[in-house]
Amino acid sequence: MDSASSLMGIIAIIPILFYLGLLFLSVYFVIKVIKFINAKTRLDQERNEKMDELIRVIGKKDQE
Repeated sequence: MDSASSLMGIIAIIPILFYLGLLFLSVYFVIKVIKFINAKTRLDQERNEKMDELIRVIGKKDQE
């Protein structure tokens, strides 16, 4: 009887551990996506600034 009750306890914990693991992976994924989007936004802004500078340089050469 003792081994049966301990087996039932382990079986009862498995779904809880599964959902906690799924929750952890979901939070990890959301954090990674937010970091990626922030890095992409920063890199896009830097690229746009460089493009503006190139356009100004090309515009100055055309005026000369």
